[in-house]
Amino acid sequence: MLPTTHPIFWRDPELPFVELRQVLDGRKVTYAPHSHQQWSIGAILAGQSEFICEDRLHQVTHGNLVLMNPDEVHACNPKQNSVWAYYMMHIDKNWLAALLFESGVTKQQNWQGSRLDTVLLPQLYQDFVILCQNLMTNTFTAAQKRTLLSSYFVQLFTYLDCVEPLHEQTLLPANKLYQVANYLNEHCFEDQSINAISKLFGFSSSYLVRAFKRHFNMTPHAYRLNRRIQLGQQALKQGQPIASIAHSAGFSDQAHFQRVFKQRVAATPEQYRRTLSL
Repeated sequence: MLPTTHPIFWRDPELPFVELRQVLDGRKVTYAPHSHQQWSIGAILAGQSEFICEDRLHQVTHGNLVLMNPDEVHACNPKQNSVWAYYMMHIDKNWLAALLFESGVTKQQNWQGSRLDTVLLPQLYQDFVILCQNLMTNTFTAAQKRTLLSSYFVQLFTYLDCVEPLHEQTLLPANKLYQVANYLNEHCFEDQSINAISKLFGFSSSYLVRAFKRHFNMTPHAYRLNRRIQLGQQALKQGQPIASIAHSAGFSDQAHFQRVFKQRVAATPEQYRRTLSL
């Protein structure tokens, strides 16, 4: 019997800083370029994939760990005719930064980021897979799971710090492109035309689209959709009705919201809202 093609999501209200996804048969999974607000780590359980992150192409396969900083635009899709299974975990960057500071791994309390995109150390891979398995069972209490998470990430980032020191994220230069990005974040539910937004900031629309994509690896329109989906994910976790979320997020109807959501999350809103029952 083939494994389920539906993703499984694990969340715990006592551990709101972490979310885990398990895909056991992802041969039909496709992702549009997207980003997450959280720091992310994934383990390839089976198959081969092309992982694109910030315009860099990586070939990943069973035994690889994949790391992504918050807001990095990426997409990871299986190679043709390849099996495809993985774990993907999203961690709140502020929780992670506090953990690393309190553990003495870093010397600053703010999030600094990780510089490696893939990790090939077998022990770190195996430990992460075991961590995911332990989170998705009822063998451990929430407090014990927090300890397991903390222990693993101290181990991982201690290794990363030895291989390639963590770096403090460079402050974004104060130019209009970042003002446009901030405007899109604040007004993501509005359907202003790119032409109108371009005029607001003194750009031609063709220049804005070209320059914005060069800086952010997304067009302004894709950036705005991505932000809507991020907020939609938050609303789904809070139990809000899908139809209501679709309307408040500025989509024309529920079908439109579901289509865009699945392109970026590789799951339907209903699948994403459901969590593993232990």
